[in-house]
Amino acid sequence: MAEVIKNLVDGEWRESSTGRTLESLNPADTTDTVAIFPKSGREDVDRAVEAARRAYERWRLVPAPRRGEILFRAAETLVRRKEELGRLVTREMGKVLPEGLGDVQEAIDMTYYMAGEGRRLSGETVPSELPNKDCKSIRVPIGVFALITPWNFPIAIPAWKIMPALICGNTVVFKPSRYTPLCATRLVEILVEAGVPEGVVNLVHGTGEEVGEYLATHPGVDGVSFTGSTAVGERLAKMCDPEKEISCEMGGKNAIIVMDDARLDLAVEGAIWGGFGTTGQRCTAASRVVVHERVYDRFLELFVEAARRLRLGNGLKRETDVGPLINEDQMEKVLRYIKIGQEEGARLLTGGRAYREGECSKGYFVEPTVFADVEPEMRIAQEEIFGPVVSVIKARDLDDAIRIVNGVEYGLSSAIYTQDVNKSAIAERELDTGLVYINASTIGAEIQLPFGGTKRSGLGHREAGGRGGAIEMFSKWKVIYRDYSGRLQKAQIDR
Repeated sequence: MAEVIKNLVDGEWRESSTGRTLESLNPADTTDTVAIFPKSGREDVDRAVEAARRAYERWRLVPAPRRGEILFRAAETLVRRKEELGRLVTREMGKVLPEGLGDVQEAIDMTYYMAGEGRRLSGETVPSELPNKDCKSIRVPIGVFALITPWNFPIAIPAWKIMPALICGNTVVFKPSRYTPLCATRLVEILVEAGVPEGVVNLVHGTGEEVGEYLATHPGVDGVSFTGSTAVGERLAKMCDPEKEISCEMGGKNAIIVMDDARLDLAVEGAIWGGFGTTGQRCTAASRVVVHERVYDRFLELFVEAARRLRLGNGLKRETDVGPLINEDQMEKVLRYIKIGQEEGARLLTGGRAYREGECSKGYFVEPTVFADVEPEMRIAQEEIFGPVVSVIKARDLDDAIRIVNGVEYGLSSAIYTQDVNKSAIAERELDTGLVYINASTIGAEIQLPFGGTKRSGLGHREAGGRGGAIEMFSKWKVIYRDYSGRLQKAQIDR
């Protein structure tokens, strides 16, 4: 039974001004309509931004520790409802249940982390060069933020944006993916239940073309945080006023290096997880594996054998290893790239087809696909496919492998499997990516460190926690000088 959901504007759940609706379908079974939701228009965005602007004047004055208490309550609710929410993620987005639960756990972790930042939004106090004067820096909120999120992490990524925005004292207008509106609604409901005041969090459903772009460029919005494709992110950055704060977390063409001294069992496990976890629908997915020529044939044998054992199906079933792609367009895109790989001369070792057997006939399934003898310049080794397709590339040595990994326009995540500490040190220095893993796959970033990439993988501030993370995005510095000498003192002149 499909659930009918609404926008949240100024604390009120309401229909869109257009009266139009869209449907969210279960990608594993398109006969299952998950939700019916508003196809909003510009008027809805205008109302939400106005509400956020009004609420900002009150919310920014709420002490940060009090804001943190609200987030702590939200985190506790997320913990209590983890199983329910994880199953919803799997039903609406398609990833297997352990990953759906992991999606929720990431939101829990981020919410607790940012709640604690309510007592750690620190600046610094330093000595003045003049007597009877003190100097300090503090963090202050920026204003109203547009938060635009994708479908592949429908609860985690919204939490990555909403929680730091709120703890810093901003208000938000949240536009989730049209493919996962119910997940977004559940997260916002939890924030409302936790005590977020009216207008502080506003939710507007709809398409990227009608709602997302208008929201990002709205004159009442002070900052934009976007996660999605590189093409859309770069377009938004060009459309936005240069005075706006903007952060775009975008695509990747990530690679795992497997050296000749690597533990091949561990490397194969990491490549399977990186390439086919979330059906390859992660910006950090390992779509390339660069293998030393001495172990290339043996790695391929083990890797293909492991890929063939993966079981496709509905992610709610315990035996399923790989779920569906998000929609028909994405499935057709993946199949086009498989055809391109064959035309380019890469050797297809397994997979390569849509899978329509049994219950999978109702969803968007593509077999886990492995290409061998891939040249670094081939399109399947250069362009982001965002599906269960892995290209295996031969390298002569470590220098050659690093050159191959860096030879793409993206720079999000990379990994190396080696037992040689010196090789790992060289790799972590030379790999031009925002994330580098040693003897681990390219996926699995932790929330207490900044997340983001180089080159066309990211624009602006990094996300998540730690120094240089989301707190930098959602706050600005103010420096305060207080002179209590009772006379005019001139810095750099009075000595």
